[in-house]
Amino acid sequence: MLERLKSLFGLTSNRPAEVPQTLWNQVEATLPFLAFLTAEEHARLRLLAANFLKEKQFHGAHDFEIDDPIMLSIALQACLPILNIGLQAYRDWVGIIVYPGDFVVPRSVVDDDGVVHEYHDEVLGEAWEDGPVLLSWHLPRSMPEGFNVVIHEFAHKLDMSNGGADGFPPLPASMSRHRWAEVFSEAYAKFCDQVDQDEDTVLDPYASEHPAEFFAVASEAFFESPLRLQNAYPEVYEQLRALYRVDTAVGALRAANDPAAC
Repeated sequence: MLERLKSLFGLTSNRPAEVPQTLWNQVEATLPFLAFLTAEEHARLRLLAANFLKEKQFHGAHDFEIDDPIMLSIALQACLPILNIGLQAYRDWVGIIVYPGDFVVPRSVVDDDGVVHEYHDEVLGEAWEDGPVLLSWHLPRSMPEGFNVVIHEFAHKLDMSNGGADGFPPLPASMSRHRWAEVFSEAYAKFCDQVDQDEDTVLDPYASEHPAEFFAVASEAFFESPLRLQNAYPEVYEQLRALYRVDTAVGALRAANDPAAC
């Protein structure tokens, strides 16, 4: 598999991976949320994804055959959050392990009495600090609106680039750490109250598990359903817009009104 990947994507050269135009078109047709990008942003995303393919190593779990469209799809989605940040945000690790569907991770917790409880947790993905990203593979269009396991796990990786996953990723110098903490703390508390009261929520209720999960789920929505996120959590949207340095809501409106302009 690795040799085939090297051959197709030119991994032995110092140039970005060479991806056939037909393959770009085939994969991007399954990722309609990319329509918010301008032509210049689209070109930069392709270049970033090509370099991502050069630097990272893909492995299929349980003999899962990872084909070229799957690798390219993951690369495009993984690079979307760092389009204006840069590939250095994903430094210090190389592995991406892809499962043919949901997978199980063994867990253990210690209760207040010091008793260890072991169990198996069925998950869609997991990002390990200083380690690989684990992903379950589902066709992008088979997932609910606003849900994106690749963006979710790579948002965690971005969050981890300044330490553990805590919902506080590295911010550009132009952003206020105090304001970020204020906005996300208030939004997270409000969201958890909504979940506790069984109210309908724009974000997946899983976001209430931890501030890091709230950040990752909000990041999914920022790229997949930005208008809904902006309407429900305008201040969170503004913080993510400043972090990712792209206005996805404006792009989504532009794409809806004039698809040919994107």
